[in-house]
Amino acid sequence: MSKVRIWDLPTRLFHWLLVLAISGALVTQYLGGTAMAWHFRFGYLALSLVGFRVIWGLIGTRHARFASFVRGPSVILAYLRGRTAPDEATPGHNPLGALSVLAMLAVVLLQTGSGLFASDDIAAQGPLAKFVDQGLSEQISTLHAQVGANVIYALVGLHLCAIAYYRLRRRINLIWPMVSGDKMPARASDAVNEGWGLWARALICFLACAATVGYLTSL
Repeated sequence: MSKVRIWDLPTRLFHWLLVLAISGALVTQYLGGTAMAWHFRFGYLALSLVGFRVIWGLIGTRHARFASFVRGPSVILAYLRGRTAPDEATPGHNPLGALSVLAMLAVVLLQTGSGLFASDDIAAQGPLAKFVDQGLSEQISTLHAQVGANVIYALVGLHLCAIAYYRLRRRINLIWPMVSGDKMPARASDAVNEGWGLWARALICFLACAATVGYLTSL
């Protein structure tokens, strides 16, 4: 057991850029007015990032792939009952962490997707709002601002509580591995290899997602 590379650079950058995008979107929504232009930009960034993470969950490194950490109900129940290996021996996301990842991706995707069609009929209008009925667009805007935003607040709060719990009660630092990419203790066989080839592939995936979002916003 030693310190090994678990999280590749693209996964770590995704994580922190998504933190930036969500934080920026929430702050600019609160400020309103001219800040709403940045609210949309942060939303476009978040949508591009989620698209990238879905692709990276299929073709990324071992611990970034959904197949490596998404588990069924029986495994999740066993984990909750303490019948599986301790978190120190879990190389990537544990079963509960996997649920958190999936929930956040799904909610951010729905929130940013709905933002494309949202409109308050005053100053803020999503780039695709013109393709739907005004009444429907206003309903989407209400769900986006009141329901979706509150769900994101709840998920972020649960995420922070989980980080605090693991740090204070179980003496496990969940933040630093997502900064450095390394985890200790871990088995050497759990290490992932990365380099320029992997980073270039990730960059191409992200640029493709960003270009798709850019195209949608230009319609």
